[in-house]
Amino acid sequence: MFSLDSYKSDRIRAIDAKVEAQRIAFAPLTFQAVRAMLELGILERVERAGDDGISCGDLARETGVSAYGAAVLCEMALGMGVLRLSAGSTEGDEKFVLGKIGWMLLEDDLTKANFNFVGDICYKGAFHLVDSVRNGKPEGLKVFGEQWTTIYEALSSLPPREKKSWFDFDHFYSDIAFPEALPIVFASKPRHLVDIGGNTAKWALACCRYDADVHVTIVDLPGQTAVAEKNAAEAGFAGRVSTCAGNVLDAATVLPEKPDAVWMSQFLDCFSLHQVTKILRKIYECASVDTDVYILEPLWDKQQFEGAAYALQATSLYFTCMANGNSKMYRYGELVAAVEEAGFALRTAHHNLGSNAYSLLVFRKR
Repeated sequence: MFSLDSYKSDRIRAIDAKVEAQRIAFAPLTFQAVRAMLELGILERVERAGDDGISCGDLARETGVSAYGAAVLCEMALGMGVLRLSAGSTEGDEKFVLGKIGWMLLEDDLTKANFNFVGDICYKGAFHLVDSVRNGKPEGLKVFGEQWTTIYEALSSLPPREKKSWFDFDHFYSDIAFPEALPIVFASKPRHLVDIGGNTAKWALACCRYDADVHVTIVDLPGQTAVAEKNAAEAGFAGRVSTCAGNVLDAATVLPEKPDAVWMSQFLDCFSLHQVTKILRKIYECASVDTDVYILEPLWDKQQFEGAAYALQATSLYFTCMANGNSKMYRYGELVAAVEEAGFALRTAHHNLGSNAYSLLVFRKR
């Protein structure tokens, strides 16, 4: 079980530390090596070969890659543990077999969502991370155009592949927790739920399917609300899903009065802690004493496994260089403190929702 105590010691042997340092030093190249093997069909072909393995020459012929190209990629994959040699391999007659890491890259949904997101959204912009940290702005966003200040304004204009990778990443994380979150939210039978940052209406539609009486109002930027309206209509819920287009930080954006519930799924990590408090103060003004405020977030210090915490820490760098320049994936304590500063009190905290260990925090006015 992952624990923050693991960060309090440095038990790695010096020789192993040097290996890990080399992995970091060559990380951009090794990432692209895996990307090439995926796009050229090399990893998939090795997987089909099973335990018997496949030679470099056969890989080259069957994938249309040069013998040289297949060799450099497969040799690097050995070093990464993506491939291994079959038990019967001899020098000069090596056959490659898919390793456990290679299987994860091909078959694990979490790994695929993260890999495609980094390759299509973050990779080029990450070169500008230094300037982003210095300036407090997502300087890497310029790789998609100079006209936007945050990535959220750019989403509807991204190229199809990049747009798909962004939404696959976003939906993969939050959607997995929905089945466990729905019974918690609807235990109090809310009739009007305000979904702030509702995006493409995934949560709103899940609510409408779960409860026949609920009405959901989605608050989001105009580009997202247009998509949400289309999706709601196609799902047959146009009469039960409405939208409020605007930036929640703008004074001109007015939230619906006295809803039964306010929902924010993987939304507050898109803002600095100061902005989180500002948003919650706006919610405080519209909420009644009986309004339940639900915040669904993956908190990196509440994860069950080290790999999950690592992925969230890395996602913070996406916020720094691509998304907005000032937010991150939060720890439990700092997020609760920012919400309570706005006048709310934490009522309950449900941890480990879904396979990605989401936390559902429930607040009400003090």
